[in-house]
Amino acid sequence: MEAVVFVFSLLDCCALIFLSVYFIITLSDLECDYINARSCCSKLNKWVIPELIGHTIVAVLMLISLHWFIFLLNLPVATWNIYRFIMVPSGNMGVFDPTEIHNRGQLKSHMKEAMIKLGFHLLCFFMYLYSMILALIND
Repeated sequence: MEAVVFVFSLLDCCALIFLSVYFIITLSDLECDYINARSCCSKLNKWVIPELIGHTIVAVLMLISLHWFIFLLNLPVATWNIYRFIMVPSGNMGVFDPTEIHNRGQLKSHMKEAMIKLGFHLLCFFMYLYSMILALIND
């Protein structure tokens, strides 16, 4: 059963790595003016909820399977994703808003956040891979 938890977490982590890279590429395209702000934000806002769900599922799965260290490692990022989604001001298109993305350095902060998430997901990928191999050996 433990191996199944880590296989699912590994697959989910691969999807989250893909999303992080997609966010970085799309934001860098906006930064270089290859796409406009409206299309960039609509592309990114489509993937905010799936990212939120994917990360929350892994955190809850680690809580249920009693992997406390991994749960506590995932908790701040899952909480940040939920907070960021809940605190979207009314009238905005979503977490990424085309009217505000160029204001107050939001583009740079979104890019920095995507890079940090990519690093976090890569760390989690290798941690889940190690845990999966360990669980398969112990079975």
